[in-house]
Amino acid sequence: MSEHEFYMNLALTNARAMKGQTEPNPLVGSVIVNENRIVGVGTHLKAGEPHAEIHALRMAGEKARGGTIYVTLEPCSHHGRTGPCAEAIVKAGLKKVVVATLDPNPVVAGNGIKILKDANIEVEIGICEEESKKLNEVFNKFIVTGKPFITLKSAMTLDGKISSFSWDSKWITSEEARKDVHQLRHEHVGILVGVNTVVKDNPELTTRIPNGRNPIRIILDSSLKIPFEAKVVTDKIAETWIFTSQQYSREAKEKLEQLGVKVFVTSGRERVDLHETLSILGEHSVSSVLIEGGGEVNASFLQEGLVDKLILYVAPKLIGGRTAPSFFSGAGIEKMADAIKIDNMEVEKVGIDFKFTGYVNN
Repeated sequence: MSEHEFYMNLALTNARAMKGQTEPNPLVGSVIVNENRIVGVGTHLKAGEPHAEIHALRMAGEKARGGTIYVTLEPCSHHGRTGPCAEAIVKAGLKKVVVATLDPNPVVAGNGIKILKDANIEVEIGICEEESKKLNEVFNKFIVTGKPFITLKSAMTLDGKISSFSWDSKWITSEEARKDVHQLRHEHVGILVGVNTVVKDNPELTTRIPNGRNPIRIILDSSLKIPFEAKVVTDKIAETWIFTSQQYSREAKEKLEQLGVKVFVTSGRERVDLHETLSILGEHSVSSVLIEGGGEVNASFLQEGLVDKLILYVAPKLIGGRTAPSFFSGAGIEKMADAIKIDNMEVEKVGIDFKFTGYVNN
């Protein structure tokens, strides 16, 4: 590992610790080094608050002058809720800036680098670039497309079942895997299920880890058949948004809205229009969504090419059953040549279970 990679990895580690706190802003870390000593460290904590570079500069003070700053994302160049970080770096008298990757935000898009170079500051780009891009995969999609990054998560047995034939699913995976899922919920702005999951399981869809953030609960319900006494309607622990179709019940919509639920009517005649749903979520600054639906919801998103990332927890159990539901239902893929391919698959052990993570090749 080179000296640049060492310091950039430290900046990436600090940025990574803030997952679930910075949306819709990116995760950014920064380290300032002078005469082979770390004199400043910073990370972006929350949208509207100072950026990572500013925190690091404040810590370093006069020790920043003549030093090198490592930043996991191109310093910003525009006036938003905070001032331009590129200008602050110039003012602090740093001699070199090492950047992991350029900012995909069209408002920035190389302008921060230009400010630095115009001030005769040496700039090096591309140290730990892939790690930085992966860290901000949500931001990178959202800032360019205006659509949320979609992660589909499911827990299943070794033979691909998400419950027994009697719909018993507690618990397929270990406690360690379930804790890992709660961390995923904390890291996402929204969590999405179909109404059948609400009817059968009456879930809370909340985050149960210390200082965890509860995602917005997003329910797909084409006719508004959700029970008014469902936890996601009555508990008020987190917001609940329901997306429905043109066949929705007017009376149910009025009642749900009286109970504090947001109801969005999509243009789909009998089914919720998924593309329109994602556009609406994007317009409301929902930059990431975790799908925890059943086989039909999973199939709908997969077959529409709307899933970006796939996370499967597989328990070392077999339950069989020709009618036991599977993770991917729907009509299915007719020909093997048309199978949905998963790229960059990684596997890790979580408790006694296996966690498979990959990216859907759409």
